[in-house]
Amino acid sequence: MSAAVLEKIFGLIGVTLIAVFVLGLAESISAGAAGFWGGLPFWVICFAVLVLVVYDFWDTCLRKK
Repeated sequence: MSAAVLEKIFGLIGVTLIAVFVLGLAESISAGAAGFWGGLPFWVICFAVLVLVVYDFWDTCLRKK
């Protein structure tokens, strides 16, 4: 396998692991004592961070240079 293909595979695995961790953390905060409205700001931050992670994956691995 070429380095570009491996970079795409491991990048996708990394994005998936980060997304599962961050969204799981946000869900556990909202389900706990904070409640939905207390956890809403964290959800907004999580989605903003995930957009940045996906953009970095696209910029690093998928964009034509």
